Amino acid sequence: MTERILRVNQLLKKELSSILSREIVFPDNCLVSISRAEATPNLQQARIYITVFPADKKQEVIASLQRRVYNIQQQLNKRLKMRPVPRIEIRADEGELKAQRIREILDSL
Repeated sequence: MTERILRVNQLLKKELSSILSREIVFPDNCLVSISRAEATPNLQQARIYITVFPADKKQEVIASLQRRVYNIQQQLNKRLKMRPVPRIEIRADEGELKAQRIREILDSL
């Protein structure tokens, strides 16, 4: 991965975290964070991986964000001075859930 893509990934994560914390209202007692951003080599698209706690609210939160992806993209386009701004795609991050399950299994041994 090139240095530019790494910097773009960090910038996307930072700006989207700010947008989500200021612009989006989530259900009560729900923590939403961006675990990682992965831009394609041509910087046309980026996958944004979201972690939701508690896990039982994950589907609701991800569906809500996917419905609002156009508005989130517009906010991102206004904030970033780069061109092209990658088109974002929001996905649930399953890695954290898998790691939590492994920790639970190890703790039970």
